[in-house]
Amino acid sequence: MKSDVYQVITDRVVRLLESGTVPWHKPWKGGGEAPRNLVSRKAYRGINLFLLHAARYASPYWITFRQAQALGGQVRKGEHSFPVVFWKIIEDRVKDDEKRFPLLRYYSVFNIAQCDGIGVPTLSEVDEKLDPIKECEEVVDGMPSRPLITHGRVGAFYNILRDEVCVPIRDSFESAEAYYSTLFHELTHATGHRSRLDRPGISQADRFGSDLYSREELIAEMGAAFLCGHCGISNRTVDQSASYIQSWLMRLKNDRKLVVQAAASAQKACDFILGHEVGARELADGNESSATDE
Repeated sequence: MKSDVYQVITDRVVRLLESGTVPWHKPWKGGGEAPRNLVSRKAYRGINLFLLHAARYASPYWITFRQAQALGGQVRKGEHSFPVVFWKIIEDRVKDDEKRFPLLRYYSVFNIAQCDGIGVPTLSEVDEKLDPIKECEEVVDGMPSRPLITHGRVGAFYNILRDEVCVPIRDSFESAEAYYSTLFHELTHATGHRSRLDRPGISQADRFGSDLYSREELIAEMGAAFLCGHCGISNRTVDQSASYIQSWLMRLKNDRKLVVQAAASAQKACDFILGHEVGARELADGNESSATDE
């Protein structure tokens, strides 16, 4: 019997939360490279980014069992694999009517630190070449159809009626990283406006604590994490208190699709803010959308 992919991924995130790890707290360490496949050099997207980062390997490079063999290496005995999800487009032709729909699948990868006989590439020193704060300003300034940003408010929030992001003054934050992380969180909310991505958690705003509200908050947390990783700074918006983690645990256990779908929505929000043009398949999933690395 085939595994329920949503349940496989959700179970892994639940285990991480139960151990006290919030997998989307920081997509990758410092200004280093994001998790990527060793052979294709493609960076993983969506929920894959969080799952592989949470594995806490120093190397960003991952590989399938077959790829390790093809390179003349091998996965060490006893090492455990990590799931990577992708969307497979299924074509169904009934008479002259052809329909295409995405089907979620996953395959297993290993970090190259779990392998023998495989050369380790030299990591690029991205953080030494770029000013992360400058990168943050470029992201904010370059956001298409950007909402009004107002400083000097008590607390940070997105006002959908005014299409306005409100944050405290920058000097009131403990660090520049904390300021930009908070701003990215609110800008992710703003992408849900009807004039942008028209996301239900914003365009159909619900009461505090509801399922729709909680889903939108999860999307904003993940979106901020993506953008912080893009700029090479730490994500500071997540409160890792026990009550906060327990709240997410309860919702994830009751909705096996929540974490995958939230990560996909967060990836779309991030792509919108960065002005990236994405095709129909990427818009449909927000994850690594092919199995070419397998």
